[in-house]
Amino acid sequence: MSYPEHLEYPEARYHGNKGEVNAAFRPADSPPDISSPGASTHYLATDESTGGEFGLYKVELGARSAGAKTHFHKAMSESFYILSGELELYNGEKWVTGRAGDFMYVPVGGLHAFKNVTDGPMSMLMLFSPGAPREEYFERVSELAQRGGEELRQFRIRHDSYFLEDFEPGEE
Repeated sequence: MSYPEHLEYPEARYHGNKGEVNAAFRPADSPPDISSPGASTHYLATDESTGGEFGLYKVELGARSAGAKTHFHKAMSESFYILSGELELYNGEKWVTGRAGDFMYVPVGGLHAFKNVTDGPMSMLMLFSPGAPREEYFERVSELAQRGGEELRQFRIRHDSYFLEDFEPGEE
């Protein structure tokens, strides 16, 4: 395989000559940061811990978990990597079944949704880039979804989550 002579890398952000000791390690047996009926979320890397570069979460959904309805983000991309089980993923055009090892990338503005329609649990990695303070969203969305209405809509918008059900046709 041949590679171009000049490769385009991002601007250097570290300007030292010796490197630093600054890696973060999270053991596999760490308990979830959030547990709710039918789901749990592990904060593997947050906006804060990565300096805003990305957010990485391990999400486990129980059987028949609703997941998230069709929405998009204006400030970040979202990626899904299936670790185990199956997950229905909406790619903006159709539903596809994701299985262990499958990956879906959703660019900024891309419509997407997901749900577990099987009788078994599943787990996945969700990556947000750039990072965003998503922890409050995951911790409070269930509570606010029960209330519904304008409070839920504003909460979603504050967290860069634009659900189609929140807008009248032609509104945004």
